[in-house]
Amino acid sequence: MIPREIVDRIFDAARVEEVIGEFVTLKKTGANYKGLSPFNNERTPSFVVSPSKNIWKDFSSGKGGNAVTFLMEHESLSFPEALRYLAKKYGIEIPEAEEMSAEDQAAANERESLMLINTFAQEFFTEQLHQTDEGKSIGLSYLKERGFDGKTIEKFNLGYCPSSGDAFSKAALAKGYRLEYLEKLGLTRQRNDRPYDFFKGRIIFPIQSISGRVLGFGARTMQRDSKIAKYFNSPESEVYHKSKVLYGVFQARAEIAKADNCYLVEGYTDVTALHQAGITNVVASSGTALTPDQVRLIRRYTPNVTILFDGDSAGIKASFRGIDLILAEGMNVKVLLLPDGHDPDSFSRERSYTEIKKYFERESQDFVVFKAGVLMQDAVNDPLRKAAAVKDIVQSIALIPDHITRSVYIQACSTRLDIEEIALKNELNKLLRKDARKQLQVGEDVVPDKGPKAPRQTIAPATGTASQERELMRLLLNYGNEEISVPLPSGEEGAKVEVTLPVCDVIIGELETDGLQFENFRYQRIFNEYCEFREREELPSNDWFVRHEDPHISQLAVDLVSQPYELSAMWEERFHIYTTTEDKRLMHTVMDGIYTFKLRRVLQLITKTEEEMKNATPETDIMQLLERKKRLDTVKMKLAEFSGSTIL
Repeated sequence: MIPREIVDRIFDAARVEEVIGEFVTLKKTGANYKGLSPFNNERTPSFVVSPSKNIWKDFSSGKGGNAVTFLMEHESLSFPEALRYLAKKYGIEIPEAEEMSAEDQAAANERESLMLINTFAQEFFTEQLHQTDEGKSIGLSYLKERGFDGKTIEKFNLGYCPSSGDAFSKAALAKGYRLEYLEKLGLTRQRNDRPYDFFKGRIIFPIQSISGRVLGFGARTMQRDSKIAKYFNSPESEVYHKSKVLYGVFQARAEIAKADNCYLVEGYTDVTALHQAGITNVVASSGTALTPDQVRLIRRYTPNVTILFDGDSAGIKASFRGIDLILAEGMNVKVLLLPDGHDPDSFSRERSYTEIKKYFERESQDFVVFKAGVLMQDAVNDPLRKAAAVKDIVQSIALIPDHITRSVYIQACSTRLDIEEIALKNELNKLLRKDARKQLQVGEDVVPDKGPKAPRQTIAPATGTASQERELMRLLLNYGNEEISVPLPSGEEGAKVEVTLPVCDVIIGELETDGLQFENFRYQRIFNEYCEFREREELPSNDWFVRHEDPHISQLAVDLVSQPYELSAMWEERFHIYTTTEDKRLMHTVMDGIYTFKLRRVLQLITKTEEEMKNATPETDIMQLLERKKRLDTVKMKLAEFSGSTIL
């Protein structure tokens, strides 16, 4: 267990905008930062990071928290794992507990165990490449023959799996890792009830998440037998989903955001070779067809994608569907054809960084225009094929969500294809209407059959205290440590007497005097912790509950301290419109919150008393109920007067 003082040091050191900035492209807006939600597919940024409060809030999904909870949500880390990640990032040493025994490892959470095994495997393969005779003579020599230097090999943690057949499996089992988990990850398989290494005799390419955690592996054979698959990949597992991962994204994410462009290639060596050549904003789909999740992963960092094709690539047309996915996300796509006989690996090894950069900038062309050229080239002197090609091109344009961008492409294609613009527009509108009808039909599937209109119903106002409790808790968490001047009931000769107290003392005192508690148990738990602090004559730090060890309390605190909008200084500076902010009339806001909460409780008691009077029996003391009702009505009117509420 990590000591509390170390936990506090980690929270104090971690800047939420720095941590989240590694995963989400953030842009400064006023005092906060905004970006696209990493949890939802959205085009308008609703993900807000507040450096002053050290919290984040995703208004599209409702999630929020601090740096630790972001890592827990985004990277599926446990609380201790997230703390260790931040401790490593900020150079904070955590006292290590005793190494886990095999029994403890077997009892650990399965996902965490799988992650631990992947980390162990990567370290094992890397050690084999650099420290063993076989690794150096076969694996390392091959990589160097391909032109990879030590820096690149280290940057991507490349490794080698021995050809003996079971070296890794033996080492992992000896370490205490379960065979069941080794098989789930595809690292070990069994033949005749004997485990063997699935990647034996291969160069290893670790596949990492955005944060650098090892999710799976790609492995290239060293044999020249055409019957043996050149590459093996890890199978799907609880921690590795190939459709959601891009090779090299951990190494490239910062440069993609900086360059505002992402180069997309096919294979592992394409990525590593381009990185070594100085083109570091590049990732690979690892031989799989491009997926929506992969596109959205890129979109977190840039809306611009350039796809590299081999000079003699036969799969250009096959890739059109994947590129359409990028267009549908509202992103900008360019295509880059390499010279004949070259792939990104060979092209980058024969040229300097300056030559590569100039070629990429000069030869990149817009995808829609490129697609038109490819399809029309095959349709020369064939009217039917030309018509089919035009429809195919317009289908891609129809996927673009922005109306103006679609119009620009229609004009460009009209000129290039020598077809009247009106004809292309008509085809486009036909496709858009067809898509709209499909969406309408999907929506109608969940709408109940239309029957006679039901009469309007008058809905009685809520009788609970949920909204009042939330308001009091919001005031407590936002202003609990702020001091306000509270008037005392009376002073000598009618003089006005005030006392200065923290907001938390005012709320605690008012509720405890009347013996009131929160119906929401999490609100009550926060209230109780505040009371414990005050009994010790202490005040919790402003972010105590935001960094709470209970994720439910932390999430609740973030929700209550998050504000989706800020008042722009432009109103005062430019328009001379001045508004009174909440903190400037805090005493009135706090007292109003307290009295409104009390008033709602009194109304609940009145309703209960009236129900008892309706159901009175001969044995019931009706006079006692009437007296109670009278007292409650008096309190109700006084509270209503204090809070400025109107009671219906």
